[in-house]
Amino acid sequence: MTVPADVLVVGASAGGLAVVEALRRHGHQGGLTVLGAERHPPYDRPPLSKQVLSGVWEGERAHLRSADQLAGLDAEFVLGDRAVRFDAAAREVLTASGRTLRAEAVVLATGLTPARLPGQDGLAGMHVLRTLDDALALREHLLAGPRLVVVGEGVLGAEVAATARGMGLDVTLAGLGRAVLADQLGERIGGALTRLHADRGVRLRLGVAVRELTGSGGHVTGVRLASGELLPADAVVVAIGSRPATGWLAGSGLTVGDGVACDAGCRAAPGVYAVGDVASWHHEGLGRRLRLENRTNAVEQAQVVAANILGEDRAYTPVPYFWTDQYDVKLQAHGMPTAGAEVEVVEGDPEEGRFVALYREGGTVTGVLGWNMAKAARLHRRHVADAMTGSRPGAEAAAGGAVTVS
Repeated sequence: MTVPADVLVVGASAGGLAVVEALRRHGHQGGLTVLGAERHPPYDRPPLSKQVLSGVWEGERAHLRSADQLAGLDAEFVLGDRAVRFDAAAREVLTASGRTLRAEAVVLATGLTPARLPGQDGLAGMHVLRTLDDALALREHLLAGPRLVVVGEGVLGAEVAATARGMGLDVTLAGLGRAVLADQLGERIGGALTRLHADRGVRLRLGVAVRELTGSGGHVTGVRLASGELLPADAVVVAIGSRPATGWLAGSGLTVGDGVACDAGCRAAPGVYAVGDVASWHHEGLGRRLRLENRTNAVEQAQVVAANILGEDRAYTPVPYFWTDQYDVKLQAHGMPTAGAEVEVVEGDPEEGRFVALYREGGTVTGVLGWNMAKAARLHRRHVADAMTGSRPGAEAAAGGAVTVS
């Protein structure tokens, strides 16, 4: 395989930056261009719902690299210009400003688009949280009004609720699930998280849908539930999920469904790759297609994509991993914990606020969760890795493992 003379990365994200850094680290001397829809250089998203939202960090502290470090990559960063069209065969991208960018290899790293509630775009005080600007705008509203309603009991909604309570706000968390993170981690762990939020003063309205938003003078005033209850609000955060940012790929020649369809090496087409939240690839260890929405995956996947651009033929077979911080609780989850799995506490004690739990399906360990026991959870992770690799010696190392990045 001939190494491409130049590479275009569409998406100035953590995954996109990691591709560029890996290419340079492994000796690529060709041209590198990074196209980003936002005006900001690459930044870290996990702190947006925590340190940035709370004001512990200024927005610039979330930047992944300094200006000097970015300059040292000898890459062109085209920021504040969104990709609007792609021709996969020609490897040609058209931007919102009318610019046309071409390269011998293209990496798609455009991430996610947050879902919204009907009518929310016409009301001030309604927020989603995906970008740095989203976080800064939400913080400004939280400082101006004491009542926050969070719609969505998943990871993002729970983190926002926890941060807002830490800021002293009056917080209500509403969602369709019966417990916080129950869809991801099951009723047992979800119930513990629900009690944690209730103990910290969050009002919980779970297991009920939102009927409508209420407003006055163009500003949101509340959220009405299907039960008829009105939740008064000065600000509302909608955290009901996201979808891969693939609308601009219509007619591109790529297969697009739940993300950009890729092979085991994250190739979507000859000379075209995808990384991060937008990539749906075949996981050889699991024997099925997978798409993961977290920063760890984006950075790990970038290493494989960079290697394959440079002529290797590596399959990406990670042990999935995600983490979340809520109040003084740190959760780490390895593998694929599911709501329907059998959950067994194997270390620690939930009553003491420190434990490790294994998730089993059909007798096989499919997931490991650590509640304030990160190191112990990491040790138990081997059960998941063995199940995914069939206990082949060295298989996990060949796949790159699962580097924990927080």
